[in-house]
Amino acid sequence: MAAPTCNLDVDRQGVATIVLINPPVNALHPKVLSSLASLLEECHSRSDVKGVVITGSGKNFCAGFDIAQFQSAESPEKAVSGASEILTKVLEEGTKPTVAAVQGVALGGGCEIAVACNARVCTADAKIGLPELQLGIIPGFGGTQRLPRLVGLQTGLELILTSKSVKGSKAHALGLVDELASSPAELLAKAKQVALELASGQRKRVRTLDREDRLEPKDVAKMILGIAREQTKKRAPHVRHPLLCIDAIEAGILKGGKHGLAAETAAFNEASQLPAHKALVNIFFAMRGTKRVKGVSDGTKLAVPKRRLQTIAVIGGGLMGSGIATASLQAGMNVVLKEINQKFLDSGIQRIQKNLESRVKKGKLSEQQLREMMGRVKGVLTYSRPDFQKVDIVIEAVIEVVGLKQQIFKDLEEVCRPDCILSSNTSTIDITLIAEKMRNPERIIGAHFFSPAHVMPLLEIVRSDLTPPDVIRDLLAYGSKIKKTPVVVGNCTGFAVNRVFFPYTQAAMLLLDAGVDPFRIDRVINRVFGMPMGPFRLSDLVGGDIGLHVTSNFIQSFPERSYGNQNGAVPVFMKKKWLGEKTGRGFYRYDKGEKKRTKAVKDLEAIGPVIEASRKSAQQDLGVPHLMAVSDRDIVEMIFYPVVNEACRVLAEGIVEKPKDMDIASVMSMGFPAYRGGVVHWADSECGASHIAARLQTFASMFPQQSGFFVPCEYLLHCAYKGVPLSQGQKFYSPVKLSKL
Repeated sequence: MAAPTCNLDVDRQGVATIVLINPPVNALHPKVLSSLASLLEECHSRSDVKGVVITGSGKNFCAGFDIAQFQSAESPEKAVSGASEILTKVLEEGTKPTVAAVQGVALGGGCEIAVACNARVCTADAKIGLPELQLGIIPGFGGTQRLPRLVGLQTGLELILTSKSVKGSKAHALGLVDELASSPAELLAKAKQVALELASGQRKRVRTLDREDRLEPKDVAKMILGIAREQTKKRAPHVRHPLLCIDAIEAGILKGGKHGLAAETAAFNEASQLPAHKALVNIFFAMRGTKRVKGVSDGTKLAVPKRRLQTIAVIGGGLMGSGIATASLQAGMNVVLKEINQKFLDSGIQRIQKNLESRVKKGKLSEQQLREMMGRVKGVLTYSRPDFQKVDIVIEAVIEVVGLKQQIFKDLEEVCRPDCILSSNTSTIDITLIAEKMRNPERIIGAHFFSPAHVMPLLEIVRSDLTPPDVIRDLLAYGSKIKKTPVVVGNCTGFAVNRVFFPYTQAAMLLLDAGVDPFRIDRVINRVFGMPMGPFRLSDLVGGDIGLHVTSNFIQSFPERSYGNQNGAVPVFMKKKWLGEKTGRGFYRYDKGEKKRTKAVKDLEAIGPVIEASRKSAQQDLGVPHLMAVSDRDIVEMIFYPVVNEACRVLAEGIVEKPKDMDIASVMSMGFPAYRGGVVHWADSECGASHIAARLQTFASMFPQQSGFFVPCEYLLHCAYKGVPLSQGQKFYSPVKLSKL
């Protein structure tokens, strides 16, 4: 791979072309920035150069600043120090006009280079935008100042604050680019022509930082900025960097572009030191690291060639099965949907149709595309050999009944090709148990989706000790094909996500039984901590019947550290047929609101007696203490520190290969706040192993008869004793070492 740099070529007409080189997406490594500045200065000093075109090598202009630099020892503000001023001097204000020739992506710093040029030419399908806020920082190369001056303040704010990118054709309509090239082949020639027109005066040279013609009047601008600030506080109450971004934009609007650049630099430096930046960068790299699995996709050569995954069979057309089928259709695959009778099969196909129709309504799919996709669905009622011999991968998605699943895989083994991947969407059942009736149990692998399967981004790939590496490799490829983030995990009750988060709801139930208001718990976990919803609202969403079934599995597997009250609120709800949102009542009452949206309503009159009876039973029969005073911080710690404790066990047992895998899994499945970096990152950066261990020991003493629920595990104690972050504990921890402490 070529070293990060730029190269220069000057043609006979006097147009210099500078090419950004840092494959595959020409990220702005400091060496690229340095080379760009040096070559631009050379162009401005050369008499044979009339104008300059800047483009990227390969199929992309530039995907932005090299994010890897944010993880280096050098601080982010040092990595980009002075770049904004340099780009202004050599790109925008130099003696020779500059033109950006954009194809592929021009994101972040790439977009900022383009808007600093005196003109922009792009292909219609180019992708242009400023997504920096997704990394907890703000644009730092002048983007907060120049983008609003090209497209207007209202549109500029929307693009920056939402991190939206636009296609080249839309960018042209907005005024973000000056000319469209009909094809990549025409792009460079057209950009050179624009450069010559600028140099000759045929086309007026524009310095974006000086423009005000697209900006709203200042009194209107102040109103727009005020509204944006209030909306941002409501939408993202836990993070500061979007507000810093608005401050920088406002400084430029009210005091001029140069003042705005200085304000942007100060805001960038401040944002780069906030916890959210480090957390979101952690998530960025965690997402990209899940596909690298030791012995599978780390460069290891496997004997079995890669499978061509073109046709999938989905067993079961319920909510989960139809979602899996939908995701597979959108990835261009053929789908065989198997059900037990025609009624269920028709319902499954209708669900797929509705899933796709919802995308048509949102403008993400055309009617023609919908018809084409539905044409690739074949419904079957039997394991017919002609149909299943064509299948490359099977995903079973039926109810969690071991015997039923065992029979399904026994049947599948008889009709599918030997190279066909056989996988189960089970959420908790040991996959080796499911494979017990198979002749070749090593063929089975877990493919655990989260509901709704066509929407939720995570796919847990569950390997057993027998799973061949090539099967894992190809299931990883399937996950990528259907645009999921796949995480390879080990085989145990609940696998990674459900196992780590089983204490989440159980801790909430324990606090309820100890006298804490459940609605307050939900408010704290949602509004104070930042989860999408609290544990009781989540219980209602999942369904009390399902929650009770899952809880019983964990109590059976981990009785020493589980909490359950047989006379508790949820078992009583089951007797009353209060299953949660799907029946209109659970911990909340569910009323139909505007636009058919369901509204969760507190109904203390209905659930008050149930809660009081649950508390009485817990305190009399289980020895649960009555807590007199509990702070919001206590609630957060009592709910999440047992979750962290279980995550430590998962790390110790090697259920996940990397702590970052647990971080991304917690964010993409449970909605753990991305700005906190995932459950392990949060524990390390905001809490610390010593504090967590000490607090868990305190909670264990507060709940003597439920102490096992809180007692710190060996891995956590080891990290606390050694002063090692939880994310690094796998390097140093072993049960043998701990026993000698």
